[in-house]
Amino acid sequence: MASWTSRQNKKFEEALALYDRDTPDRWHNIARCVGGKSAAEVKRHYAVLVKDIMQIENGQVPLPNYKAAAETNNRSGYANEHRLLKNLKLQ
Repeated sequence: MASWTSRQNKKFEEALALYDRDTPDRWHNIARCVGGKSAAEVKRHYAVLVKDIMQIENGQVPLPNYKAAAETNNRSGYANEHRLLKNLKLQ
């Protein structure tokens, strides 16, 4: 299966919003918007997307641990805010 560029994925998402499931020739229209992909490739890409979403919603994909990153960002954010306030001169 050929890979998809980030630009093609973005075009795919935009086209999905434009052409709903009741649109005649939906997959051909989406493929035309994406560029470089056939209607069959677009339909397969959609099927993989739906499968991924279902697995996430069913709890079959573990959520990443963002706690460590959030704590680091909060500390550095606090340090930056403290530095800015310290240097702030009120008139």
